[in-house]
Amino acid sequence: MRENNPPAPGSSENETIKDASNYLRGGIAQGLRDAITGGIAPPDQQLLKFHGMYQQDDRDVRLDRQRQKLEPLYSFMVRIRLPGGVCTPQQYLDIDRLARDYGGDSLRLTTRQTFQLHTVPKPHLRETVRALHATLLDTVAACGDVNRNVMCNPNPFLSSLHGEVYTWAKRLSEHLLPRTRAYHEIWLGDELVAGGEPPDGEEPMYGKHYLPRKFKIAIAVPPSNDVDVFANDLGFIAIADVGQLVGFDVTVGGGMGMSHGEKATYPRLGDGIGLCQPEEAIAVAEAVLTTQRDFGDRKERKHARLKYTIDDRGLDWFRGEVERRLGHALAPARPFAFAGNGDRYGWVKGVGDTWHCTLFILSGRIRDQSERPLLTALRELAHVHKGDFRLTPNQNLMIANVSEGDKPHIDALLERYGLEDGHRQTGLRRNALACVAFPSCGQAMAESERYLPSLLDKLDAVLRAAGLEQDDIVMRITGCPNGCARPYLAEIGLVGKNLGKYNLYLGGGFTGERLNKLYREGLADEEIVSTLTPLIHHYARERTTGERFGDFVIRAGYVKATQQGKDFHD
Repeated sequence: MRENNPPAPGSSENETIKDASNYLRGGIAQGLRDAITGGIAPPDQQLLKFHGMYQQDDRDVRLDRQRQKLEPLYSFMVRIRLPGGVCTPQQYLDIDRLARDYGGDSLRLTTRQTFQLHTVPKPHLRETVRALHATLLDTVAACGDVNRNVMCNPNPFLSSLHGEVYTWAKRLSEHLLPRTRAYHEIWLGDELVAGGEPPDGEEPMYGKHYLPRKFKIAIAVPPSNDVDVFANDLGFIAIADVGQLVGFDVTVGGGMGMSHGEKATYPRLGDGIGLCQPEEAIAVAEAVLTTQRDFGDRKERKHARLKYTIDDRGLDWFRGEVERRLGHALAPARPFAFAGNGDRYGWVKGVGDTWHCTLFILSGRIRDQSERPLLTALRELAHVHKGDFRLTPNQNLMIANVSEGDKPHIDALLERYGLEDGHRQTGLRRNALACVAFPSCGQAMAESERYLPSLLDKLDAVLRAAGLEQDDIVMRITGCPNGCARPYLAEIGLVGKNLGKYNLYLGGGFTGERLNKLYREGLADEEIVSTLTPLIHHYARERTTGERFGDFVIRAGYVKATQQGKDFHD
């Protein structure tokens, strides 16, 4: 396999780290035993991502600790692999216990349908992973230069189609996992493979150097694009005939990250390359992934995502290489239509006597607050719920597969804790996403999750005055340009530039099929509100029937429509 060769001259430092890591082992085990520091060595920090963890520190106290000549207050973010965002009530209870024991009494629902535990101390990392293992969960490949958590539409069994799509998400996730035993050896106490150095065949698909960068997959079920399928390296769009799955339209080359001031970096929408049969999905995924493995840029990390491989070599070339690996051509794509990418709050009737209730959780943050003891409420629900929990790509939580007989009991708990309020949120609030940013993310340039509530209060007042309080508008905010909350697809996108300052993007498509465009740079809080206020009132006065805010700002000439990533900075 060509990726098992030594790193080429000029390869990025990460390639050298992977090459010397003994299949992701490195010095992680020794670093965990080191009691002198609360962190681990920089090379092992990179390897730790493949195991689903990031070293972080509390940036609220960083400067104070520097003045006291103390090392940063290190802790670790632990991300769980949870295909399609589905877990049992018992698994939820086990995660809740870990959050209370080691995670600062808080859980975070991510935009990729999984849980994150923050502030886990190094001495408790192994205990955390072993507790997850005991409840049949893991953190393998939740981060790193591999395929990440596979997303899919979370609606459970609204038809047989949704259940089938979830099955494919699980199968894709399992098939694309790394095969190294490093995870089991380091975290679960398995013995090192006899003979020491693992054979090259230990990673038959990834090889010794894995992928050039992260790789993301999502499966969408029209008319919902809640997974933002075009933001993924590989997308599958379910094509149905009379409710039966007949194939997947395949999209490639999506990705959100960029860097401020570097026009060679940009977000990109995935392009369609054809249709595959359902039973071909795994083979297509492997062909796309291994093409990126072999041709992705391993010298410049900022140029290493699949989107750049496709733009450099051309979509026709990429399709041809994928089809060569498949051994046949993909069928022509089939038509589909998306109506939105948000969640349906409250109760929805499912198949048979089942019901499903989606709860509104701002920024996906689950913690107890005086006016909203959410962590306690969901723990009580998990104790009595007999179905499952499903995390949505919009940072919300669905109580799924509730029987007709059990619905009154669940309803009573929801009413007791005031959780049936999704429909009562404003249109902007129920469509808002935010990344974590400060205090834990090392990449954050500005606040995001902690800033969102006050910003929403101010913008809701503007929308109320314009008569638009209940109109759905998609707004997303991130603390840096890496794009974790998919801000470049939002009708209103805010991206942190530096502390207290944000770039404002406008014109994304309501259904996630168009990028937005930079409108103003370096805005402070009051400038964001004052800039958006006249646009919102203009929209209220002159919108046409059914016209979305993102479409209006393009028609009104505020920004240009942007479909191609290469045009993002123009």
